[in-house]
Amino acid sequence: MCPMQNYPYVITVSSEKGGVGKTTLATNLAIYLKALDENLPVTIFSFDNHFTVDRMFEIRGQRLTGSVADLLMESPPRDLIHTGQYGVGYIPSSASLNDLKGSIRGPMVLARLLAASRIPGVLIIDTRPDLDMLTQNALFAADRAIIPVKDMPSLENCRNIFALFEQRGLDRKSLSLIPCLVDERIKFDGPFNDQKTLLKAYAINRGYRCLDVYISKSPKVESLNTNPDGKIYPILTHAKWTEVHGQFAQLAQILINEYNATTEPRSLLFHKWLQTEESRKKEEFFARLSGIKSQCLLCGKPVSDDGDGRHSFYFEVSDGSAAGFFEEECFLTMLMTNIYNMDVSMVDDAPTVHLMRDSSRESAFVFRPASNGGAVEFHRFSLDGTLLIKKNYPLREYEGGLLRRERSRLYTLMTEALGTAGAGSSDRFILVHPVTRDNPQGILRDESYRGLTKLKQHIAAQIASS
Repeated sequence: MCPMQNYPYVITVSSEKGGVGKTTLATNLAIYLKALDENLPVTIFSFDNHFTVDRMFEIRGQRLTGSVADLLMESPPRDLIHTGQYGVGYIPSSASLNDLKGSIRGPMVLARLLAASRIPGVLIIDTRPDLDMLTQNALFAADRAIIPVKDMPSLENCRNIFALFEQRGLDRKSLSLIPCLVDERIKFDGPFNDQKTLLKAYAINRGYRCLDVYISKSPKVESLNTNPDGKIYPILTHAKWTEVHGQFAQLAQILINEYNATTEPRSLLFHKWLQTEESRKKEEFFARLSGIKSQCLLCGKPVSDDGDGRHSFYFEVSDGSAAGFFEEECFLTMLMTNIYNMDVSMVDDAPTVHLMRDSSRESAFVFRPASNGGAVEFHRFSLDGTLLIKKNYPLREYEGGLLRRERSRLYTLMTEALGTAGAGSSDRFILVHPVTRDNPQGILRDESYRGLTKLKQHIAAQIASS
């Protein structure tokens, strides 16, 4: 089986201007593509909430399961496709898309979903008349984005789509304009003697690509969408003797030729990129994991990786030179004795101890050599990087009197993590961050580690300015 058969060639129809024939273009294009090549799988769905796609393709009595909202919630796309009229597959529309917009993080969500969709052939996406996040997703996933224009205002609105591609650093070659609802009766004096020629000339002058076809305005075609029956009829079967019929056939042939000439649609390219990105993330995760110290810096005991739930804190030196995990009891004992001057013999259920345990799970701790030497600059931050406490503590190698001298855990932390020479330098610091007990290594995975790095940079900027 050809790999391309599992990855859709995506055609998005988009315009910020309403009333330019966008949905008529999308729905009828699907039917013409299927008519020109009955073996070509064609699927359509809409991010608009007018349900025109459903009215055009739904088979009466058909049992519907799932919708385009389920697609965005990551239900398997192929399970959502229903066989529709004229042999076109469709994903039912949804009235709840507005509620989902806030959960769509970024403009590449749809591209990722389609890369794993296993939808074959051509997929057509109809969009809302604005550049919201759903429309952006549909544009960025498209192999061919068709922008219908009917007048100067709709042509001016194209600027926003092209600017969006420039802003994101995407190739504008996928964007194509098509004059729609062109009134053949309108004539002008001069070199641009009709509506379509004028629109194309202005578009080309702005650096926009135009398709070598246009769609005429037709009262017959308009009647197919507005009639006493409340039905929507296709141009292919109900407007055979109009110019629009031949224009749609020409447009569909252009797009079939583009489809046949495409060896790797964007969905396949994005799938390959995701595989490469996943491999990179795994390599970086294992590289971070391999840099973890095998012994606890505070007590010298081996650090187990059997997922026993004892690891509660992760530490990392600001320059990445050392990293590791602390068990909760080990790190809290150091805080109690060296920072909070608490008696470690306090019973475990003492309210003060419970309070300290809870607050430590919501805090990030920073230990930095004081600039004057002989002391440690201690900071406690909230997990969003807000400074809560800043204080200096003496750095002594040993604690207790002559009869009870013990190695200071704070001294051990500073010298083991930063090195003996580094203990006197204030350029570096140790960041300690809580981790999930049942998956402490999760903090080293890409998304979590990016958050930790961002927090570390934010803290470094605050420390440097203090």
